[in-house]
Parts: sequence; structure tokens; C-alpha cells
Amino acid sequence: MLAAGLASADSLAQPSPGPNRRWHDAALIGAMGLVAGCGLVYEYLMAHYAGRVLGAVEPTLYAMIGLMIVAMGLGALAAKWIASIYRGFAWLELAIATLGGTSVLLLSAAVALAHSLPEWLRAVYGLDPSIPLRGGLVDALVTASRVLPFAAGFAIGFLIGMEIPLIARVREHVHSRHLPHNLGTMYGADYIGAGVGAAVWVLVCLKMPIVYAAVGAAAVNTFVGIGFLLLYRAQLRPAQGLWIGHGALTALLVALAVFGTEWMTRLGDTLFKDRVVYRLQTPHQNIVITKRHVAADKPDIVSLFINGALQFASNDERIYHAYLTTPAMLAANRRDKALILGGGDGLALRDVLRWNPKAVTLIDIDPLLLRLFRGADPDAPEWLSRTLAGLNQNALGDPRVRVVEGDAFVEIERLAAAGERFDVVIADLPDPSHPDLNRLYSDHFYARVRQVLSPDGAFATQSTSPYHAKRAFLAIGKTLAHAGFNTQQYRANVPSFGEWGWSIGTVWGNKPSARIAAARDEPPDGWLDAAQLQAAFAFPRGFFDALGDVRVNRLGTHVVYDYHQRAWQRGKGVYYAGEDGGEDGGEDDGQAP
Repeated sequence: MLAAGLASADSLAQPSPGPNRRWHDAALIGAMGLVAGCGLVYEYLMAHYAGRVLGAVEPTLYAMIGLMIVAMGLGALAAKWIASIYRGFAWLELAIATLGGTSVLLLSAAVALAHSLPEWLRAVYGLDPSIPLRGGLVDALVTASRVLPFAAGFAIGFLIGMEIPLIARVREHVHSRHLPHNLGTMYGADYIGAGVGAAVWVLVCLKMPIVYAAVGAAAVNTFVGIGFLLLYRAQLRPAQGLWIGHGALTALLVALAVFGTEWMTRLGDTLFKDRVVYRLQTPHQNIVITKRHVAADKPDIVSLFINGALQFASNDERIYHAYLTTPAMLAANRRDKALILGGGDGLALRDVLRWNPKAVTLIDIDPLLLRLFRGADPDAPEWLSRTLAGLNQNALGDPRVRVVEGDAFVEIERLAAAGERFDVVIADLPDPSHPDLNRLYSDHFYARVRQVLSPDGAFATQSTSPYHAKRAFLAIGKTLAHAGFNTQQYRANVPSFGEWGWSIGTVWGNKPSARIAAARDEPPDGWLDAAQLQAAFAFPRGFFDALGDVRVNRLGTHVVYDYHQRAWQRGKGVYYAGEDGGEDGGEDDGQAP
């Protein structure tokens, strides 16, 4: 790091007295505001990136921001050891710009290495794909890739913390006296600059590739560094190393601006088993489409990933969507009017339309996802547009369908306020893996669904895995019952997901499984029959014994999200079979397996 030995002493040459010092004040205070804005962008950047990599978004965000604040305090304390304030500040800006501009790319490379190494080892040693590669170097790399974002955040925060003390000392050196309000002035510029940086992050950075945000902030730090070199060239002689460093960094930033997004994309592609054929970053989510060639006489497998999580694979999505839609369609007394929450890929909609409803309303938050699955994305390859629209049988363009582009949580309130009623409601929402998604599994949300559901209607929602995330699954069912539904849960094996679960609720009358058993209509998909559906409601003995200890997911709490995170992050999705023939929910108890 920077040390007192950067130079023996700064040049004693002073700027000329009088009005010229006002220009120095303006330059130094302006520089303080600029670097403060950059510091705030780096803080959000590292928190945002760490959340994407580590998965537990909200805890990671808070942990990263707290860590960087502590690091800034330590950096401010350490700044007193820098004797050469001019040279120290110049090297400091160079170090911050270099680390801040390249950190995202380097961290992405570390993650890609940790995840691609096992596949490389399998190829080298001819290991069967079913053999898990764990322990030793592989685990060490994975652990390092998860720790590195925090290490990089700490280092950047430590360097940022040195800026205020150093630039304040430079200003007093320029004036050749102690300035009573110097620190107040610098902190004022820092706070204002940080506020501007926050606005830039929200209004600009979140709408661009993450590497551009890093390069943009680094470019401002580099600009401040070069301006400092020019303004205080007399105090910095000789400065060949600084000029070479800033020149090399400028060239690096230009290369990152031109090629960084492509490099990030290629690194991200290594995390997927199949070939990535299309990527789409929307204001709401990151969308990736992959394709796998199986055999000449078999269709290619097309898969959709949202924020790195698999949403469907074309070879078995029929299973998932049939179990999502068929029970509710059979349990409802009528099927004239249906509502689908989420499901922007149109696959649940396709299956609902097979029942010949008179009208279907679909609500999805992401217009770009809807456009992609309509086959209307101008940037998508033509073959992919045809494939995706063919998967949902052009359901999104059906004249009976009304598509609402909006947040399901908000739109369900509007439908309820307008007095709308639906015979069937289907929730095809992502897993509760993010705090924002948790509210879509809350008692408040389900109460609004009950309000728009016809008295003899039925509601079904996907409910994550009953085995890999048992408590989350149980909490969804318990919350649905708390909202006033006559609730049951069921399950089936979807090869791409493993054992998966759904919840179904009715408002009055017989329980859903009894309604399904009494239904006279045959499912139009031709293969999912009543016997299969009845079997789906069967669970191992003792499975629901833990229901009393599971909490209701009330709005404002993160019950389902916490259960889900514990299962998949701490328990690694491990299932334990109890010795008494029941099922052990120990994967959700927060203890290491």
C-alpha cells in the first residue's frame, strides 16, 4: 500500500499568493466531489456484484456496504503515515482507478475458473459426470471466489478512505497555514459528491453493463489524477512513473470499454453447461438462453435462465407446466376467465389456452421478456425467435389473451380494487430467492388473490422443492391457508429441477384433491390423468409433522426467503431420509450438514 517512503518530502514550492489560490481551492474541492462520487459508485458496484455472485442479495449488499465503510475509516486513520502528500494522492488515485476499473472483470474470471476447473479435470482424467468433484483445490477456489469480492471491496474502501485526509492536507499546504474550516469544507464536498454518485448509479449505471459502470468511475479517477499531475507538477518532479502509470491505465480503460463487455460475457458463458446462444439484460433481470445438441434424431434442448437460475428446459418443461396448470383447471367449477401471474415465457399460458377459456389475463413485469417469447425481439437470432414462439405455440399473440406489463404485486391490488373476478388464478413466479420476490409469497398477496378469485374457483402456485427446501415449501402452503384458502400441496419429479412442489387452494367446498377426483373432464394434454394427479398429493409419512414450527410469511417479513436461502446456501439442497421412514428437514435448520 502507500507508505511514508513514497518520497522523502514534497517540494516546498508554493503556488503564487492571492487569487491564484482560489483556483487551487476550486480544483481541490471539485476533485473531492468527483472522487467522492466515484467512491459511492464503487461501493454500490461491489455490493451489487457481490450480491449477484453470492446469491443472498440483501444480506450481501448490507455486508459489503458495511465492510467498505469500516475500511474507509481504517484508510482515513492510515493516511497520517503518508508523508509525501502530493505524490501520495497522485499514486492513490492511480491505485483506486486501477483496482476499481478492473475488479469486476478479475472477480468474474475468478468465479469462472472456480466453476470451470471441475469440468476440465473431468475431461483430463476421464471422470464420469456423476462423480462430484469436491475438496482440495476445487473447494479452495470456490471459497476464494466467494471471499474475493469482499477482499476487493475492503481494499477499495481502504484506499477511498485516504482521500479526504490527503486532499485536506494538500489544501492547507497550498495556503501555508491551518484552515479552521478545512475538514468541514472537504466533508461537505464529499457528501455532495456522494449524493451525485448515488443519483448517477440509479439513473445511469443500473441501465448499462456492469463493466461500463466500473470503467466510467475509474475514468473519472484517472481524470482527477492527471489534472492533479498537471496542477502540481512542480511538487511532483520527477513524475515519470506517475505519467507512465496514468498513460498505461488510460489505455487499459479504453480496452475495457471496447472489449470488457465481451470478455465478461465469455466469462459468464463458462458458468453454463450448454452453449449460450442469446443474452438479454433488461431493467429487471438477466436473461440467458442456452442450447444443447443431443442427437441427430432428437430436438435440441433450449433452456431459459433468469439471474443464473434455470426457469425451464424444453425437453421437460411440459411436466412442470402441466402440474402447475392442470390441477387448478380441474378443481375450478368454471374455466371461462383465467389470470396468470408471471409466466412471461407463455408456456403456462399455452397450457391454460388448451382448456378453451373465453379470456385470459397475463401479468408480467418484464416487457423485454414478453417480446422475446413473442418472437419479436429484433436482436434475437431468427431461429431462436421461431423456436421460442413455437414452444408456447404463439400463445402470447392469441386474441383471447390480455397481457399486462407490470408488477404482479401492484397489479393484483388494482384488479381487486376494480372488482375483477377470475375462475382460475395461476402463479408462475420465480423461486423466492430475492427479498423482492418474497412479497409474492406473502399473506397479503395471497389475500388479494383470494379477493379476485371466484368463490368456486381455484388458485395454484409453484412452491419450490419440497425436499431441497422443505421449510420454504411448507411455509408457502401455510401462508396460503392463513390467507383463507382451503389448501393442499402436491409434488412431481421434473428431471431438470428434481423433485418439485406446488400449492393449490380453493375458497369453499371440498378440498382441491376431492374436486379433481370428481371432475368429469379429461386434461387436454392427453397424458396427465386423474390417477397421476391423485398420486401427486401423496407425501412420505411424517412429512408435514414440522408444519407447526414453520412460520407464516407475513408481508414485511422474509420468512420464505430466509427458509429458501438456508436450504440452498447452507444446506446445499441436501435431502435427509429419516430412520423412521419419515423425512428429516434438517437441511433447513441452519446447521451444516
